[in-house]
Amino acid sequence: MKTRKKALPNGGGQGQGFMAAIEVSGLIKDFGSLRAVDGISFAVEEGEIFGFLGPNGAGKSTTINILCTLMRPTSGRVRVNGYDCLREPEAVRSSIGLVFQDPTLDNELTAWENLKFHCYLYHMERKLMRERIAQMLELVGLSDRSRELVKWYSGGMKRRLEIARGLLHHPRVLFLDEPTLGLDPQTRDTIWNFVRQLRAQEGLTIFMTTHYMEEAEYCDHLAIIDRGRLVARGSPETLKQMVKGDRVLLRGADPEGLRRRIQAHFGLEAKGGDGGLYLEVDCGEEFIPRLWERLGAEISFVSVSKPSLNDVFLRLVGREIREEAPDSHESRRQMARAYQRVRWRRT
Repeated sequence: MKTRKKALPNGGGQGQGFMAAIEVSGLIKDFGSLRAVDGISFAVEEGEIFGFLGPNGAGKSTTINILCTLMRPTSGRVRVNGYDCLREPEAVRSSIGLVFQDPTLDNELTAWENLKFHCYLYHMERKLMRERIAQMLELVGLSDRSRELVKWYSGGMKRRLEIARGLLHHPRVLFLDEPTLGLDPQTRDTIWNFVRQLRAQEGLTIFMTTHYMEEAEYCDHLAIIDRGRLVARGSPETLKQMVKGDRVLLRGADPEGLRRRIQAHFGLEAKGGDGGLYLEVDCGEEFIPRLWERLGAEISFVSVSKPSLNDVFLRLVGREIREEAPDSHESRRQMARAYQRVRWRRT
């Protein structure tokens, strides 16, 4: 199925000649008196990695449900790969891949059998099915383990297989919901090297959520959502420019007394965090010698760093992204089951 390319109106994208893989305009979703998504608008360029960030309950999952046609919006316009999510849901589903946070593989089947089952759901012709399964297993580095039961796979291998499954039908947009949650740092790096390689080889648009801020650095553009509203959009570097100057972290025996004396001597408000106090200054290299001259005897540790995405997030949202609460896990399991039902209706 061919994607219908469409240029965005002025101001809709990141630059001239922008072609939209995803367009969201004035999206609203109400659950009774609760407004989960409150009039958000954004666009995702074809071929980019786009990060969607927010704390628990911010509206991330609701928005993804609507983009994947698992939920109807209350109002607004949503298009994926040029198709209207309300009027053309089957075309949208045929043009996207979706990798859920919670595992959805059958552990009692082999990798090959898991992929074969997925191909049946998309009515793939037998010869093409064999070629595509072999191609995807090679792409994710699992060809030599394809006849092994998935229950013996590591977490990273299962994640790679789920990504391969999401790519079997040649989607143009791949949705990754917390793709490395629960994996060790080395496996997370492996997955991300693979995702970047995948984007280059398949020409995919990747729409992802994550609560690991270091992973958000891999994105071309980010959107931060809180309480149903978009509070910031831009590249990681652009967003970090929202936090001016440097971040100075201090520790001492009497944090409260140190806080008061910093306010009295420098007119700066120090906030609690990272087991100590932190404050934002224009130039850390110039500030620290003056700080040490006045209050050095009270300070046991000091460091200076450039603003990070986590600093931006704290500034905009006021709290950190943390691992999902149990009720959020349940909502994601319901989302996965709904997607399976939608796919079964295709058979």
